[in-house]
Amino acid sequence: MQKILIINGHPDKESFNFGLSESYKKGAKKTDAEVKEILIRELNFNPNLQFGYRKRTELEPDLLEAQDKLKWANHLVWIYPVWWGSLPAITKGFIDRVFLPGFAYEHRENSVWWDKFFKNKSARIICTLDQPAWYYKLIYRSPSHHAMKRLTMNFIGVKKVRITTIGPIRHSKEAFRAKWLKRVEKLGQTNK
Repeated sequence: MQKILIINGHPDKESFNFGLSESYKKGAKKTDAEVKEILIRELNFNPNLQFGYRKRTELEPDLLEAQDKLKWANHLVWIYPVWWGSLPAITKGFIDRVFLPGFAYEHRENSVWWDKFFKNKSARIICTLDQPAWYYKLIYRSPSHHAMKRLTMNFIGVKKVRITTIGPIRHSKEAFRAKWLKRVEKLGQTNK
């Protein structure tokens, strides 16, 4: 059975990203998948990794619960906007604080290599843009895609990572948004 964790990284609950989350969840619930969510905006935590990895900052209860959900899931669905070519600060702070050595990976002693603890998981990244997706890819080379897919998900062992890029959202028509809500619902139905 597929255990899906939807992680919404948009700080505004009125955003289109929350509609996308609901659509994915609706599609997934049409199957036998179990679905849980993390709404980063609702978590009570300090997003600043204050001491880097030199000194461990105790995890807040919401982050401990998030780690439990991440362990439970076998498919992660990340939904967030791309701002300044990257993730919202709160989403980046969530990753910095949660995906710690000992939880998501572990460096090997006297080695440049590391052990990856998320090897049996897959991921879908759904991100929104205020520019056309082709422009983001062609002109900017999709920096947030590389950061999430290669430098975060692949780094911790998630090999199968699919990306859906939706844009432009700003000034988009209702028909454009409705089409994408339907597509994302179908992604949820196929558990991809």
